[in-house]
Amino acid sequence: MRNNMTTLTRGVVVRNLLLTTKSKARSSFYNRSISFTSSSTLTTTTAKAAATPSDVVSDAVPDVADVEEEEEEEEVVFSDTKKTAAEPTLLQPRVLVYDGVCHLCHGGVKWVIQADKYKKIKYCCVQSKAAEPYLRLCGLEREDVLRRFLFVEGPGLYHRASTAALKVMSYLPLPYSALSTLLVVPTPLRDPVYDYIAKRRYNWFGKSEDCLVLKEKELLERFIDREEMMDRS
Repeated sequence: MRNNMTTLTRGVVVRNLLLTTKSKARSSFYNRSISFTSSSTLTTTTAKAAATPSDVVSDAVPDVADVEEEEEEEEVVFSDTKKTAAEPTLLQPRVLVYDGVCHLCHGGVKWVIQADKYKKIKYCCVQSKAAEPYLRLCGLEREDVLRRFLFVEGPGLYHRASTAALKVMSYLPLPYSALSTLLVVPTPLRDPVYDYIAKRRYNWFGKSEDCLVLKEKELLERFIDREEMMDRS
């Protein structure tokens, strides 16, 4: 009986020791899991914290006052640019200066006006005061243009006689612009024909007392000297 009690007591003690050991092992494993989880969480949090400053800087909203100052500076520069832009000039490009009292010349101008549907060419009678700046620009006198008409294509670029006529053609739509291919013919061969007709134009076609465009005022919108012509009429 006593032996049985001793054996039972020992069995209870051994079982209790085993339960205690298992409990400690579970507690140790649980603590390690918590420690590992805390470490992972801390590492992740630290990484996020390290990345946050750059994100904050990239997403930062600029100060409103700074933006307004920058806009004001840009507007000032733009305003200065507009002020320093090229002022409207007196001279215009693609101006045909011709003998306004010549019937042949005026007939040629009327034909060009009708063919020039895009209104690229402008006109001026050499007898008007508006022609004087163009003459000075080209270093010519009025008598020079009466002999050979003038086409001012642009700043520092002008043509006379047959070359002027063919350059005017180049600005007209097809098929008229095809005539400008005659520019390949040397000037010494073209200009003598022009001069021969120009010297005899008054005898052959007549001459008016005043600019012929005054009789056809509907054409004046294409003339740079229209105000002067209107005053004269």
